[in-house]
Amino acid sequence: MKIERIELRHIKMPLVAPFTTSMGTDLDVEHIIIRVDAEGLTGWGECVAEAAPFYSGETVTTAWHVLQDFLLPAVLGKKLSGIDQANDFMARVRGHRMAKAGLEAALWDVFAKSRNASLATMLNGTKHTVAVGISIGMQPTVAELIRRVEAFRAEGYAQVKIKIAPGNDIETVKALRREFPHIPLQVDANAAYKLSDIALLKKLDDYSLRLIEQPLHHEDLLDHAELQRQIATTVALDESICSLHTARAACALKSCRAMNIKPGRVGGLSEAVRIHALCAAHHIPVWHGGMLETGIGRAANLALASLENFTLPADIYADGRHYSEDIVESPCTLNADSTLNVPTGPGIGVQVRLARLEQVTATREVFC
Repeated sequence: MKIERIELRHIKMPLVAPFTTSMGTDLDVEHIIIRVDAEGLTGWGECVAEAAPFYSGETVTTAWHVLQDFLLPAVLGKKLSGIDQANDFMARVRGHRMAKAGLEAALWDVFAKSRNASLATMLNGTKHTVAVGISIGMQPTVAELIRRVEAFRAEGYAQVKIKIAPGNDIETVKALRREFPHIPLQVDANAAYKLSDIALLKKLDDYSLRLIEQPLHHEDLLDHAELQRQIATTVALDESICSLHTARAACALKSCRAMNIKPGRVGGLSEAVRIHALCAAHHIPVWHGGMLETGIGRAANLALASLENFTLPADIYADGRHYSEDIVESPCTLNADSTLNVPTGPGIGVQVRLARLEQVTATREVFC
């Protein structure tokens, strides 16, 4: 298939509510939407690099540069036999995983459409629905957090994940457990703690948490292994897992007992599938994390999360969770059992609303 045209759009979309973590507060989201045109077909991908380098060293600006100057020239005008060949062409570029993942997602979409197959089918997904939970940012008060949990539970989300940080942890979890003694609950620290905080982190063992996500440094595997040896709560890794290589090291070191997989963080859907298989072989359950994606990214996420070893509830949400008006037409509603349907149409299975996309576009450039 010949890649004839690629379009980049820097978009900016306001969130329906501020989202606060240990890294700061987001009021809106800036991502790059990538369109690939090939032989009469169009594929869509979303690069989840953010405006600031707080979660990742990549930003919208760096991703745009790497896409424009290196990744797009590697595939544009080429006749590609498949995704593996595209990844081979892009492999000379070290790092910049979010930029690669966004382009690879658009290519996956267009190749799936060329076969009239869903992306889930192309990835060998087995599930028709994906169990999901809700992730809630830090709130001004515990009372407000409880109110937010009640509201999302009323919407139908079964599992709750809350963000924690030093000074906003044990007492918050304690109050939440007192109010909701039986809900599946997990916490996410976004690398806010150090191994020297182990006495505090051990206290979380008293609250029957499903897991604690990324408690220590974003590059660390050794301290997480030590922490997991000393606490009963399952340690799950997010930021520390940036490739199959780091996932292998985490398995060998026993740095975690669960893993969050985000295609953007690891360099694309292909690498995410490989990490999923590795974790399955080591009996490590995984779930699909979220990066405040639009409906384009969400559709691809649901396809990936349909693979067999994605057994923990995903951080993927129904319409209205983050955006009052999305850029895709296909509705995404929460089922009564706290699941979302995996799209079944060709490719990512959703239609892009071009007029809405134009409204949220800050910068657009076409490459032929």
